Amino acid sequence: MQQARIGIIGGSGLYQMEALKAVETVSVETPFGSPSGDFILGKLEGVPVAFLSRHGRDHTLLPSEINYRANIFGMKKLGVERILSVSAVGSMKEEIAPGHIVIPDQFYDLSKGRKSTFFGEGIVAHVSFANPVCPELTEVMADMTEAIGATVHRGGTYLCMEGPQFSTRAESEVHRTWGVSVIGMTNATEAKLAREAEMCYVTIALSTDYDCWHVSEEHVTVEMILDVLHANVAFSKKLLQGVIQKVDGKRACSCSKALKNAIVTRPEAMSSDLKQKLKPLIGEYVS
Repeated sequence: MQQARIGIIGGSGLYQMEALKAVETVSVETPFGSPSGDFILGKLEGVPVAFLSRHGRDHTLLPSEINYRANIFGMKKLGVERILSVSAVGSMKEEIAPGHIVIPDQFYDLSKGRKSTFFGEGIVAHVSFANPVCPELTEVMADMTEAIGATVHRGGTYLCMEGPQFSTRAESEVHRTWGVSVIGMTNATEAKLAREAEMCYVTIALSTDYDCWHVSEEHVTVEMILDVLHANVAFSKKLLQGVIQKVDGKRACSCSKALKNAIVTRPEAMSSDLKQKLKPLIGEYVS
């Protein structure tokens, strides 16, 4: 099985990467169940990459049905160090128009009951999450987005809601008062797990609509979103090709050591089965 250094998670509309070379499709088993589908391994501009469609290749999974732990653990098993996540979002600010790209640096999580940690059942860990997005990836991604001609908004907060319904107007108006930039249904959960897995993470947020707060615009519909999404997805593929070599290489950020001082359970108190289960994550710190 090939190994990868960069993971790409495709959201709505991004189900494949035609530019991948030497492609191999692999099924990855994890102790947390099955990922959203098979991983597509290959080389993008010469860099070993693992691609996964978040909602399944045929978009069969609701945001709350995605097995986020299996997806991220699978990436870890394949050797991924950095995850580039592409996601369709609604804009919560006038200046973020449909078709614009946002590279958020914060999350506010309103999802309910999702499995958003690898720990528990005998091992306790508390990773730092004050700055949930890798600063190195954020800067490179924003620079490249701008360089190839898109309108990019650097930083901002991604509000993660449960879905699958879109917001009510009352919810949207309240969320606007919080000063968030965009709203989506998936990325906060991914970011939490990526941090526990010591992988760098960044979101490429593709603005498709104004949610429902913008009274001069039509209420958001799937048809409306898809029209903008197709153009955004084409751009995101170009962006990923352009940025892939720039984000590869040795890491200098703190993401790679997120677990170093985060595990509070003594090794002798952990069961051997649990240590084996989490070995790809904790093996460097727990023998």
